[in-house]
Amino acid sequence: MKTMLVLLLFTVHSWAVGLDVLIDQALEKSPSLESIALRFESAQSTIDLSSQFENPVLSLSDNTLSHDQAMSQSIIGIQQKIPYFGKREAKEALARAGAEVIDEELNSARVALVKAIKKEAYRIWELEASRSIIEDYVHLTKQNISLFESYTATSDAQHMGIMSAELTLSDLRIQSAFIDAKIASSYARLSYLCAQDVKELDIDLTVWDLPSEQSLTAALGENTTLALREKKIRQQEARVNVASLDNYPDINLMANYAYRENFDNYFTFGVGITLPVYGSEDMGEEKERKLALSAKSLREDTRQQVDSAFKVAYTQMASAYRVYHIVQDEALPQVEHMFELTNSSIATGGDLFKYIDILKQKLQLEQKSIASVGIYNRAMADIEALSGETE
Repeated sequence: MKTMLVLLLFTVHSWAVGLDVLIDQALEKSPSLESIALRFESAQSTIDLSSQFENPVLSLSDNTLSHDQAMSQSIIGIQQKIPYFGKREAKEALARAGAEVIDEELNSARVALVKAIKKEAYRIWELEASRSIIEDYVHLTKQNISLFESYTATSDAQHMGIMSAELTLSDLRIQSAFIDAKIASSYARLSYLCAQDVKELDIDLTVWDLPSEQSLTAALGENTTLALREKKIRQQEARVNVASLDNYPDINLMANYAYRENFDNYFTFGVGITLPVYGSEDMGEEKERKLALSAKSLREDTRQQVDSAFKVAYTQMASAYRVYHIVQDEALPQVEHMFELTNSSIATGGDLFKYIDILKQKLQLEQKSIASVGIYNRAMADIEALSGETE
């Protein structure tokens, strides 16, 4: 029997998935990441296409003159557009810049996915920890009710205490039911994020030492959103270069062969150029330059957003750190001392109201402790995401 129990416990534990493993699997299976990766592969093909010449134009023309006329001829011609010097290279550079933007979008999406998974996993830990202590208090309250029921035969004063304890027990059960629903919802969201069915998570959280603000801000230079803005600026600058080169005309090389039935055949050759006489190219270049300035302004706005998001997350983490230590180092030891003072009277049928009140205070403090651990770790997940971490 003991062997079967150990085997059962091992099997149940083996179903739980560690967070690191879950993140690695999600990064491999996520359909959203796969979609961006396929876009990147498509962008690689765009780079190859950007350096290609346009297809030549083959034409055939005839006329209605009699073949006895010297002007009667059938002409076959071919035209090839030759871009101005540097245009193909500029378009290739633009295509490469576009591929770099997509690659950075993939990095940003990976970071966002990892952050979402972490925060959902931390929320699950917080909910399950809250449910666990509520179950402990349900068990303890039931014991107290059984204990005090033994005094009702000799003391009617205990009836109100027992009724109060039973109401507390009902409230605990209600809390547990709400938490069960939240846990199920969190697992559903986590399963979606991980692109697989997750039913149990092996995770243990705590509050570590509070790192200094300076030690964390150093890593903000790896922020993927800022990197994406930089890549988009480069892409827009490449568009400006392409638009600038559009002011220079392309060359059309033409060659024709004229067939005449009763006269000599001959070749004709020609060169054509586009004439930028309407100023459209200048307007296009000006538009791209304004968009480049807009991209740079967005970069500065994003930098301020990153700084603001970091300060918010660090403030939350520092606050959770303080709350955790207030509860653990100050409040809970006081409650434990109160329990010691009331234990002797409880054993002899003392006031159940006082005991239940102390029990409620301890439960609330432990719930605040659990919440502070969750807030601390979720804030850390935000800061890690701002630093571009995908682990």
